[in-house]
Amino acid sequence: MARRRSGWVLAFQKKPILRFGTRGRDKRPAFDKLCRDAARREFDMVMAWSVDRLGRSLQDLVGFLSELHALKIDLFLRQQGLDTTTPAGKAMFQMMGVFAEFERAMIAERVRAGLARARSEGKRLGRPPIAPALEKRIREALAAPRRPGVRVIAKQFGVDPGTVHLMPQSGRRPQHHNRKNST
Repeated sequence: MARRRSGWVLAFQKKPILRFGTRGRDKRPAFDKLCRDAARREFDMVMAWSVDRLGRSLQDLVGFLSELHALKIDLFLRQQGLDTTTPAGKAMFQMMGVFAEFERAMIAERVRAGLARARSEGKRLGRPPIAPALEKRIREALAAPRRPGVRVIAKQFGVDPGTVHLMPQSGRRPQHHNRKNST
């Protein structure tokens, strides 16, 4: 076992930090605890069976590894043979960062090309404008004396507060923000 050969001491063992399924990034309590413990420098190395146990995408993984690197915490991945305590491991880590940056650039380029194509085809981008009748009713509610707050008006008409907030600006038609889909 690599841990014995290298003289490492296992201080504690975490539960699996990534389970496969439909959980989002915010639904990984063990991973979040690992990040908090790393920030407190409770350990010097993260050991995992495989790289796929640490991140779902190359971008997430490189972000996590960059955090570890900034905290001077090493990484050992058993299946991939990655050990950042060695020069070869550090080089591999840096190459992963280069490929992640390349992946981000390629995705951004494809998005820009798709938007340009949609514009050239005359497609309207963004959220659809709200109905003129609804806009008129919201403007009337905003102009009323002793009117309620923006959030109350937004809830009353079933739109996002940002939509209501944009109303007083002359000449600008607010886009429809569906309350169910807004964050």
